[in-house]
Amino acid sequence: MKNRLLALDVLRGITIAGMITVNNPGSWAHIYAPLEHAAWNGCTPTDLVFPFFMFVMGVAMLISYRKYDYQLTAQTFGKLCYRLLMIFAIAYGLSLVSRLLRGIYADDFVEYMKGWLPNMRIMGVFPRLGLVSFFGGLLLLTFKPKNAPWVAAVLLIGYCILIGVTHSFELTQDNILARVDLAVLGDSHIYHLTNAAGERIALDPEGLLSTIPCFAHVLIGAYAGKLILEGQTLWDKVNRLFIMGSIILMVGFLLDYAFPINKSMWSASYVLVTCGLASLLLALLIWIIDICGKKRWSVFFESFGANPLFIYCLSALFVYVMGAIRFEYNGGMCNPWSFYYKYCMVPLFGDTLGSLMSALTLVGLMWCIAHPLYRKRIYIKI
Repeated sequence: MKNRLLALDVLRGITIAGMITVNNPGSWAHIYAPLEHAAWNGCTPTDLVFPFFMFVMGVAMLISYRKYDYQLTAQTFGKLCYRLLMIFAIAYGLSLVSRLLRGIYADDFVEYMKGWLPNMRIMGVFPRLGLVSFFGGLLLLTFKPKNAPWVAAVLLIGYCILIGVTHSFELTQDNILARVDLAVLGDSHIYHLTNAAGERIALDPEGLLSTIPCFAHVLIGAYAGKLILEGQTLWDKVNRLFIMGSIILMVGFLLDYAFPINKSMWSASYVLVTCGLASLLLALLIWIIDICGKKRWSVFFESFGANPLFIYCLSALFVYVMGAIRFEYNGGMCNPWSFYYKYCMVPLFGDTLGSLMSALTLVGLMWCIAHPLYRKRIYIKI
């Protein structure tokens, strides 16, 4: 169990380090192509980070609820509800803090703050994680791990039918995902994407309907965890993950011809391809760490993996605070984050590499906090 969790922590740490990197460049105007999301169809390395975290969530969920024998009881349901409320509270708490910090320089602070609720984005990364944690766990405990692939298949097939019959393959306001988000959440509470024609479309990449295939994502991760627990030897565990990952990766690429890989829609092909790649990467990590015994390199990522959501929240708060501190320099207004990029990183590395180095500096700073927590075995659960 301990060795398996080590590989799992490393994979989780890789995803958190990746999330911090892609979310905090020195300048959004200067980003390497692999560190940007695909505009619509397609998949970049950045598009792998969030789904990998969801896959790991599924594996961890399978291990966590093993002690309850995967029974849906008042206790397990209470744990699901608590985690849902906790994640939503963190999501909207971060949103409020961001608004408060930006309002410091507003002409009318009270009036500025009044605009928070009417314009607050309801969905997002954390709300989606909360919903997936709750409903994914509910499905897992209701149908049991052995049936997880069948439940995931039903969800993905149903989602494909929904997208197909409504002809919602394009980024337009007629897309069923955009129509549902607009009707339920309202235009001011939705992230807007820009299509090829330059039109701003109210379609949230973490919207309501597109969260449904995310439940399948977690269930596939849970089934991967089941394969790991049932493996008799380390090689058996690796082989099981490798076979599963190869099969669903191939199916995902084939499905891409009919239902393109698309993160913003969280298409079924996107689920299968990213779960397949995550399964293969986890198999590789178990081989490197547990079979080959190469563990020294993994300490960096283990530190992130031990307290993933706490470190991710901390990185967001750090950037919010750095962005809120303003001062005049060289004839213009700066904040510590933009100053560091423009006057420290750019002279050394240039615009684009300097932007990446700024993000990696933040990763390093967060590691300086994560590693002592890891060494002292302090786990801040969220």
